[in-house]
Order: sequence, then structure tokens, then C-alpha cells
Amino acid sequence: MKAFFKHSLIAVFLFISASAYAQTINPGLLKYQWKAFWITAPNESLKDYGVYYFRKSVDLAAKPASFVVHVSADNRYKLYVNQTLVSLGPARGDTYYWNYETVDLAPYLQAGKNLIAAVVWNDGDYRPEAQISLQTGFIMQGDTPAEEIINTNKTWKCIRDKSFLPITGIGWHPYYVAGPGERVDLNQSIKDWNTAGLDDGSWKNAIRIDNGNPKGVTNAFGWMLVPSSIPAMEMTNQRIPVLRKADGVTIPTSFPANKTAISIPANTSATLLLDQTYLTNAFLTLNFSKGKNAGIGISYTESLFKTLTGPEGTVKGNRNDVDGKIFVGRRDSIVSDGATGNSFTTLTWRTFRYVEVKITTKDEPLVIDDIYGTFTGYPFKLNAKLETPNPEMQQMLDIGWRTARLCAGETYTDCPYYEQLQYVGDTRIQALVSFYNSGDDRLVRNAINQMDHSRLAEGITLSRHPSFSPQIISTFSLWYIGMLHDYWMYRPDSSFIKNKLSGMRDVLNFFSKYQQADGSLKDTPYWTFVDWVSDKGWDFGQAPKSAKGTSAILDMQLMWAYQQAAEMEGKMGMPVFAAMYKAKAAQLKTAIQNKYWDAGKKLYADTEDKQLFSQHTNSIAVLAGMVNNATAHDISLKLLNDSTLTKCTIYFKYYLHQAMVKGGLGDDYLNWLNIWRDNIKMGLTTWAEISDLDHNRSDCHAWGASPNIEFYRTVLGVDSYAPGFSKIKIEPHLGQIKNISGEVPHPNGKIFAKYLFNKGKWNISITLPGNTSGIFVWKGKTFTLKTGNNSLII
Repeated sequence: MKAFFKHSLIAVFLFISASAYAQTINPGLLKYQWKAFWITAPNESLKDYGVYYFRKSVDLAAKPASFVVHVSADNRYKLYVNQTLVSLGPARGDTYYWNYETVDLAPYLQAGKNLIAAVVWNDGDYRPEAQISLQTGFIMQGDTPAEEIINTNKTWKCIRDKSFLPITGIGWHPYYVAGPGERVDLNQSIKDWNTAGLDDGSWKNAIRIDNGNPKGVTNAFGWMLVPSSIPAMEMTNQRIPVLRKADGVTIPTSFPANKTAISIPANTSATLLLDQTYLTNAFLTLNFSKGKNAGIGISYTESLFKTLTGPEGTVKGNRNDVDGKIFVGRRDSIVSDGATGNSFTTLTWRTFRYVEVKITTKDEPLVIDDIYGTFTGYPFKLNAKLETPNPEMQQMLDIGWRTARLCAGETYTDCPYYEQLQYVGDTRIQALVSFYNSGDDRLVRNAINQMDHSRLAEGITLSRHPSFSPQIISTFSLWYIGMLHDYWMYRPDSSFIKNKLSGMRDVLNFFSKYQQADGSLKDTPYWTFVDWVSDKGWDFGQAPKSAKGTSAILDMQLMWAYQQAAEMEGKMGMPVFAAMYKAKAAQLKTAIQNKYWDAGKKLYADTEDKQLFSQHTNSIAVLAGMVNNATAHDISLKLLNDSTLTKCTIYFKYYLHQAMVKGGLGDDYLNWLNIWRDNIKMGLTTWAEISDLDHNRSDCHAWGASPNIEFYRTVLGVDSYAPGFSKIKIEPHLGQIKNISGEVPHPNGKIFAKYLFNKGKWNISITLPGNTSGIFVWKGKTFTLKTGNNSLII
């Protein structure tokens, strides 16, 4: 068999997702140095690009009932037992919290000989920005003495596969930091590296490079090992349904939707354009035969381009259109060795809607046996439901959920194609999407932990983490406090947040250093990003600042953070901090009113000279409680109707819409969704990064998935009314809707709400999960809700 990445992806990972996360860990491995060692290949650069194979044969007297191991690598690994893929990782982290996966190998082992093998690769200087690294390494530790036969040490065999080289660039020049493509020359590849019959006598014994050190042990340098807190990623087969174009060859109509062999004649150049029909994250697999020295190029893109240069710059147009457009994107390349039964699967997943396959054959025809994807991502399950006669709402929910899923893997990410980085500003919204649509909070806790770990000595968090290059967006540290508050309100896990209060204090202490005597911030350092707008006074996403270095929205965001911090300190922290933060918030409120309120326009200006005004500043003014209800209503009307205000993009509409709901306009929520409607009209299957859909970079940014929150929180009206979601508030904003129902996950079960207007009356049914109570608010009147079923006719 000539396959070099042939494996059973689907059934294995469905099993792993269900079971591996539940494995326990020997307590001694959390406290004491492991008996296993970090190993690597001898006489190889430990920091440069390279792909390596490690293997060990194990004889077992009988098939074990349990065989638990702990495994990690730098940068990445895929682990196989008897040629079956059983784990991949490690989940992204940093060297102070280096994750390992726990896997029970027993289902894949047998009596007699067994082969445990791993491919480990280091992308070197080409690695993704989110990939922190020390050097090439691999480690596996048995959970108990019964499994220690597989501990990594000098008895493991290893070899470098020199057929791999990195491919950089994506054909145009946006900010792209998601890693290289792969160039593989099968004429130089290591054949059958994970088969038992291979004679590995020419392979070298691995060398030890470090001890296996769990975090916290004495003299723990390098990788500080911690158990991954998240489950294995989902892996699901995904056919590519449509061939959009074929040049240079005739293709059967069943390809690629069904497994269909196609032959590319000798001395032929052919190009195939495949359309997944929606954006996805997937490991692409290409099975092929023969075609000695044929070149196969595979490229991946979110959408094709109308132009890349010229007066208009980069223009995408409708994402469904392909005629007359340019294909550029991340690439892989294969040189065939002419064997039968070759299989190429990418080391890491790719993001794509469109796949272009370019084939140039030499003197022998090439046969493509099959091409397909294996979807991957965090294994979220959709546990929310909305039933309505309005199909647009369901379409938006579906697109938003796809967007959220593609931006969630081992961490949340801003976008899967270009960056794969976990930013606080994005993640705050993504976390609430997870709460309202799934109820699974493990990735949220992971994100909060990682942001807490990223704090600098100055006290501020990094804007994104993990990230090899530290980046600071100071405003995102304030959104981090908002994220803590969100978690505190929606999850019954106050002890988790209580442990984060010291870090929150450090963040606020950082900002206090830049507050003037009246509390207003001056010359706040680092990148004070607010939103990707380019209106007058805005600079690279930063809101206008006065000549004195002050900014209304920064002051308001800090005031809001002080308020949230005071709430949390008052309930589970230190009263002295609660009192101090309340006082600081009150001081800021006075300063903001004096500096930025324009009595003539009855709005808050962006700066003290009162020349510029934005939806952003006034949205935060309403949300942070700068004004009473009547003024909030007046401001909300201006947010809706004043065309002179700088407009929010799809990201910041999350805050804009909350402000207008608070201002009493929530019944109009469905009228505010034109940018989402424009996305649909432009053929996007996920929400774009910015509102300029022709010129935007990323077609997938989950910070735009806020309708997946607000259809439940605003329209159905389901919200937390006390920390831990211990009390529920239901205040629907139905507008013109006459019939709608839905369910929302809650820590104690599910919340059901149904509204039906019939014969001049509203028939309302609310079901609360066990051990909860709440209130129902309807046109200013409040009703008490009890656990279980509640019925009202109004």
C-alpha cells in the first residue's frame, strides 16, 4: 500500500468525541515528573520546518479493557494505533500551559503485536501566528504502570520525511497568518510509515530532549504540561457536491458529489473548480493512482475575486459567481510517484468554499479516485430552536450558527481562513452565541483562562491569545471584564469568576494610571481599537481623540467596566474594591457628562470639541447608564434615524442593538438587520468581517453572529435576571410577529417560550427548568413565573 496519510477519520472521531474527554488522569501525573520523555529525531534542526514519524511496536498478551495514555507534541501531532487515527492535537496553548490529550487506546489494540505511530510536524518560521512553539518534540505517557510500555524514550524509532516542503502566500496580500500549505513529492516520501509490516531498521532511535514536566514541578522548564480542558474536535465526512468548471478534461456528472474515478490523460493540463456551496473547515483528502511525476495543485478560497488590483482594489462581488473571476488562495502541491492507491490528506484543516485542482500529467495518465473533505471543529451541539413562519429568521440563524462553528476549534478564532486567533472582542460575542445556542461553556472557560494567562506585568491582557507575537488592544482588556461579567450572569460557576477577580483588578489598575484628576482617560496607550470604520477622525479602527488625548468612548467603556467590576466585587469579592470601583464609575460619569454631552444635539460627542458624533459612543452611553430611560429613548431614536452619526459595522451592531432595545425600540429589531440581508444577497454563507462586502477580507467572522443571541434574548425575550442565570427574565419584543416559539438552553435544562396572537388576545406559554423562577415583562407590566409551566392570556 502506497498511501502516506490513509486513515479512518470518521468513525474514530465520532467515538473519541463521545468518550475521550471523560477519561481520568492518574493524580501522580499532575504533580510529579513523568517517566516519559520528550523525544525528537537526531541530527535534525529542532526549530525549522519538518515532518517526522515516530513509531513503537508493542506486544500485548491480551486485548486490554483500558489503555489510557497522555500525548502531546510541538507543534502538532496525529496519533495512530494499528493504522487508525485516534487523536490529534495538542489543543493550542502556551508553554506555561502546554496541553496534552488523554486517550484510551484500548478499542484499537489487539492481542499480539500492535503498532503505535505518530506524525509530528513543526512549521518552523512558517507556523500559524496562533502556534506558540519551542522546538520539535513528541511525548506520550501511560496513565498507570500497565500502560508505561508505550512511554516515549530512546526505544522509539523516528525518521524525517523530506518529501514535505512549505508553501507560503495565498496569491494576494492581506493580513494572513494561518500557516503554510504543503508541497509533497511522493517520489521522496516515506512509504507505509504507519504499517506493521514496514522494516524500520533504517530508522533512527529517538533522542531525549526534556523531561515530561507537569506544570508546577521543581525545575520545570520548556513545556509545562496541563491536561486539555476541551473535548476532541468533531470529525465528520463532508462530500463536495458541485463541480462548477472543468477545463482540459471531460468529467462525469456524478463527480465529485459521489465517489467517481476520473482519468486525466497523459501530457494534459486540466483544471477543476469545485464548490462546497457553503464555507467549511475541513481536512481535504485526495485519493489518486498512477500518473508518474504528475503535478497536482490544490488551492482553497472563501470566494473568487472580480479584481485584485486597480482603482477599486480587491473586489469580491457575489460569492456565488465564478465566471470571469480570479482564483487565489492557500495552496497544497503533490508530485505523484506513479503508484496505485495514493492518498493525500492535509496535515491541518483548510477553510474553503471553493477548491481548485490543477493537474499537469507527464507520460502517464493520472486517475483521481476520490476527493472529499472531513469537517472539523469544536463539537458544539445545537440545543436552541426557533419556530416561526418567517423563513428569513431561520436562514439567519443557520448562517450565524455556521459562522460560529467555523470560528470555534481548539480556541475561539476571529476567522478560520486568515488568522485563527482568539481575540477578546470577538470572543465575548462568540461566548454568548455558545450560551444561547448550545449551552456548552467549556470553550468559554478555556478562552477566559487563556486571556487571564496572557496578562502582562503592566496588568493588561493581550488582545489575543495564544499568539506567538504579543499584541495589545487596550480596549479589549475592558471587554475582557465584560466577558467575566457575562459568564458570571449566565453560568452557575461564580467560583470560576471569583478566581479571576485579581486579574480584573490588575486590568483596572493599568487604566487608572492614565486617568486624570477628573477620572477621564488621557493618552491611553497601545491600540485603542473600537470598530472597523473609516469615518472622519477615525484611525485604523480607533475612535476620534481630542488634542488633549481624550476620547468619550474610552471613558464610557472604562466607566462600564468599573460598574461591572463593582457588581462582581460586591457579590463575591472584596467590599473595599466594590466601593472604590463604584466611586470611580461615579466620578467618570460626571466627567463624561461635562466633557461630551452636547445639549443642542442631545447626544454625546466623540471628543470634547463636540464636532464628531457616532453610534458607538452613544450606544455605550445608553448601555453604561449615562442617561435615564426617557433620554435613552431619545438617544435611541437618533441612533436609528440620524444619518450624520458615524455608523457601526456588523461587529459593533451587537452593542448598538442592545442600546436601542434598552431605549425601548426592541419591537423594531427585525428592521435593523439589513447588513445581514445584504450578506445573504451577496451569496455569503457565513457573516463577513466588515460591512463593506465587496472589499472585505474575511468572509467568516463570528463577531457578526449577534442575531443568534438576539433572536432569543431580544425577540423571544429570554435573559438572565440574576448571577448564574438563577432567575430568568422574559421580556419579548415581537413587533409584527403574531406566532413564534422557541427553546433556549439553560444550566438547569431548557427554557420554552411560545407566543400566539389569536382573536385579539395573546396566548403565552412559558416553561422554566427545575430550580428556577423568574418574571415575565409585557408592556411595562410584570408577572411572576414559577418553575415548570406558566400560561398567560393577555
